[in-house]
Amino acid sequence: MPDKTRLYSPDKNTIVTIDNGELISYQVDGIEVMHQKGDLGWGNTEIEMFPTIGSTKENQFSVQTPKGEAKLDQHGILRVMDYLPLTIEKSSACFHKKYVANTQLSNHKFPNKSSQQWLNWPYDFEFIKTFELSNEALKIVFEIKSERNMPLMLGFHPAFKIYNQNIILKTADQHISLDTILKAGASAFLLENCKEISITNNGSLAINIKTNGFRHIMLWSEVTNMVCIEPITFYPASVPVHKLHTGFDYSSGYEKYEVIISPDSN
Repeated sequence: MPDKTRLYSPDKNTIVTIDNGELISYQVDGIEVMHQKGDLGWGNTEIEMFPTIGSTKENQFSVQTPKGEAKLDQHGILRVMDYLPLTIEKSSACFHKKYVANTQLSNHKFPNKSSQQWLNWPYDFEFIKTFELSNEALKIVFEIKSERNMPLMLGFHPAFKIYNQNIILKTADQHISLDTILKAGASAFLLENCKEISITNNGSLAINIKTNGFRHIMLWSEVTNMVCIEPITFYPASVPVHKLHTGFDYSSGYEKYEVIISPDSN
């Protein structure tokens, strides 16, 4: 099976491209919605942050769990695992990652960008990611199967292409400029208890992002040609690194989260 998967909306006006489980392109009437690898800024188009969000370096890469300490680099362990396809259809695709408790995984950031060579987590889990493309929107569903009471955080970290630096990000009660996001720096701009946000004044498409299951949204960028809109269950900058574990939720055995991206012509 090829690494890259293309999905087509029923009306054929929208094309989504997925590379080994990562959304790398979402084109609506020929207009690209997502930040492109190789463009100035971040080196990815999107990642998941799981089972932790945020940096661990300042705590010797250790995170406290009910089963003892785990060794995790920034944003957890999921990013060093590979997706495997489950189902591929014309307008949908499903991928998963399975982890066996205490398996030592090589940290791809070692040694150039991290001093932690091996990562581990003391729980089994299966992480399932499904893309569903309609004429109106792209829905991304995350499902987590694990033993009951496994601690977890989840964040989704997609980057959107900026065509106009005067973009406005709108929530129900706030208007946020790109300059405000740039000034927030590495800790990101927090939108507390926020489930929906839109990008306007960005060329010919406005983008609406709606979430289910997440609590907050973080906004992050260091450049003027992209912005990351990150649904999260916990904002890591709200606690010292050695207390990151206080932000855990505890699994019922099955958890489900959704992000719906809806482009709309201005």
